[in-house]
Amino acid sequence: MEANDIELIVKHEGEDAELKALWDQHIVYEKLLDKIESKSYHSPTEIQEMKELKKKKLAGKTQLQTLLDKYRGEEA
Repeated sequence: MEANDIELIVKHEGEDAELKALWDQHIVYEKLLDKIESKSYHSPTEIQEMKELKKKKLAGKTQLQTLLDKYRGEEA
């Protein structure tokens, strides 16, 4: 995420539960991916888990971007 996106999230997460939930989930997925990717060897199960986490993270990021676009429009 870009710095201005993160600033917008921090600004509005207190009033928007959906935005906060999506951001929190994004961070969880990112940490899980980092943990798995840091290993030197990945089992087939871990490879599948990484693929699924990346899909979930991308879907959540798309929803986050939609909400952020709404807030950007309100501020313009």
